[in-house]
Amino acid sequence: MKKGQVYEGIVERVDFPGKGIVRVGEETAVVKMCLPGQKIRFSVSKVRKGKAEGRLLEVVEQSPLETGHPCSHFGLCGGCTYLSLTYEEQLKVKEAQVKRLLDGVLTGKQGEWIFEGIKGSPKEYEYRNKMEFSFGDEYKDGPLALGMHKRGSFYDLVTVADCRIVDEDYRLILKTVREYFAALSVGFFHRLSHVGYLRHLLVRKASKTGEILVALVTSSQDPQEGKEGEHITEQELVDGFLQALLGLEKSGQLEGKFAGILHIVNDSVADVVQSDRTDILYGQDYFYEELLGLRFKISTFSFFQTNSHSAEVLYETARSYVGELGGENKTVFDLYTGTGTIAQLMAPAAGKVIGVEIVEEAVEAAKKSAAENGLTNCEFIAGDVLKVLDEVLEKPDMIILDPPRDGIHPKALPKIISYGVERIVYISCKPTSLVRDLEVFLGNGYVVEKAVAVDQFPWTTGVEVVALLRKEK
Repeated sequence: MKKGQVYEGIVERVDFPGKGIVRVGEETAVVKMCLPGQKIRFSVSKVRKGKAEGRLLEVVEQSPLETGHPCSHFGLCGGCTYLSLTYEEQLKVKEAQVKRLLDGVLTGKQGEWIFEGIKGSPKEYEYRNKMEFSFGDEYKDGPLALGMHKRGSFYDLVTVADCRIVDEDYRLILKTVREYFAALSVGFFHRLSHVGYLRHLLVRKASKTGEILVALVTSSQDPQEGKEGEHITEQELVDGFLQALLGLEKSGQLEGKFAGILHIVNDSVADVVQSDRTDILYGQDYFYEELLGLRFKISTFSFFQTNSHSAEVLYETARSYVGELGGENKTVFDLYTGTGTIAQLMAPAAGKVIGVEIVEEAVEAAKKSAAENGLTNCEFIAGDVLKVLDEVLEKPDMIILDPPRDGIHPKALPKIISYGVERIVYISCKPTSLVRDLEVFLGNGYVVEKAVAVDQFPWTTGVEVVALLRKEK
């Protein structure tokens, strides 16, 4: 294949994360955003060491696996890749992806191991408990949009008013906020010029308690800069935003209830949701969620699994992999603990659980949740795992790892391995990072005993994996 040429081929399979393997004669190319069985046209964008990468131009023929979809934004929004498949077929795709990755790193490097397939989400739709919507426009100089990035675009947005992976409260809040600011001709923050006011809308809703936390993220610039005619102050603008949301609850349109409504000022040039200043407009800056009989305090930026229903499946699986800890004299390290969910679930079976998390806000929430759940044997430390392990005097009998998408820091891996614990449970939200880290564990006396995939993110390319590692004697 040659760069710049256009080809047609059949998608043989899709590797994680969403890399279509397309066959053209005797050759293959990697093309994103396609589905198994589709016939596609693509242009070759790169050829390196005999491997071609292409850009999807057109789906010539649909896959026999496709059965339609329930979302008007499918194909435009970059969120849901597998929505036109049945849920069973999507699970098969993800299960095969994880198995190929694990086989690739384990075959020939250890003995037999058990792959337990994939566990589906109890809810296929309306499962997310957190969304970060962006302000922008659907095309250059178009009307105000609030939603997700268009597929394959960094700048253009889709107002996802019909999104199927969130419930009606999210859709209603999104519609209300967009219409409010559009009517007042408030401009959005442009990612190139760094000029504008509106940046993001963060919405979190507890699946079990129904509590809702909303945060409007803006710059500190004039919200109506360049607008002709009458201006209103920023305070009046924000007050109107607050009243528009509270009106949804007062009118009985919401199923849930607001725990807090915030205004966050963020002047970073990076397109990320962060806070230079946070004002509480209503209520508080946290809410509560319940998992497996425990209650968790979640603040604005706390990490918490985005699918509470499937999180219970994930954590029950992790707890079963941990097995019997042996009681009061056993210490468990829960590294990358987030809001301390796993640590608190393990606490009744251990003498002490030490959770380490770099986000201080999440650590404070974890401490309060543990106290409210009556757990006195949990200790939470704020800091980078790489540095904290040098300062902790206790030695673990068991280690649980739940790192961010990029996996474990390469310098932290030797420290974790040096404890020589008999068993490690590794929870991964990015299987390619997991298999990279497994290479190191395998080279240092550990083997994978068993692993299972868990579908935390139906219809998207994401999938979680839980692996039990055992140190060979």
